[in-house]
Order: sequence, then structure tokens, then C-alpha cells
Amino acid sequence: MLLQANPDDQNIKKLLTEVKTIAVVGLSPKPERDSNQVARYLKESGYTIVPVNPKENEILGEKCYASLLDIPFEIDMVDVFRKSEFVPQVVEDTLKTKAKALWLQLGVSHFDAGEKARKNGLIVIQNSCLMVDHKRLF
Repeated sequence: MLLQANPDDQNIKKLLTEVKTIAVVGLSPKPERDSNQVARYLKESGYTIVPVNPKENEILGEKCYASLLDIPFEIDMVDVFRKSEFVPQVVEDTLKTKAKALWLQLGVSHFDAGEKARKNGLIVIQNSCLMVDHKRLF
């Protein structure tokens, strides 16, 4: 099965202009990890990042939450650095938040979960690096 097409550049740019708070699922405390580099870039670009990692208390100076459902305030987007097999649970949790978008990083995709997220009103980007797209569009 082919993955659904991601939104076009114009719609991604619009989304990234509207989004302010990004929960980063699977954020690593290790500076050499992609998740850490992307989250650091997003923070430096003016976004509020919310680390989601059950093994950590704080990453990049931000309080860590064990899951999306533990975040006590609204988030605009969920950025996922977990293996594709974990995406269905992330989608379930995301749908219980008020997030408007789900971003699955490069190498992360799940047809059925992505389709469910779309059908429930989320903007879904799969298999794409948020930092690379942000740098390209801004």
C-alpha cells in the first residue's frame, strides 16, 4: 500500500506558521541524536517544545512528560521519533489531545494509523524531517 501524499509545501508552510507548541515524542537527551538536534533547532526557531520521554525528567531545559496524555496544556503538533510500529498508539494519544497535526519523522510511517488520524481531522505528514522542511520553506 502506498502512503497518502503529504500536504504540499504551501500547506506545510501555513501549518508551521500557525503551530506554536510541539510535543516531541521520543526526544532523546543525547545531543548527537536526530531527535535532540531537531528539537533544539525548533526551540531556537521560536517554537515551544514539549519533550515526551518516560525515562527523563528534563531535556533541553524543558520538563519531560511520560506520555502525550500527561501534558497538562494544549499542544499544536506532535512530532514523532519512534519506530513505525509505535505510531498507532501515538495516534490514539494524539487524538485525545487538541493537537491539529501529526508529524512522523524521516523513516517513520504507518498507513492505517495515518489514515485514522486524517479521518479524525489531523493534518498528517509522514516520513519527512521537520527540521529539513522548515529550513527549506523558511
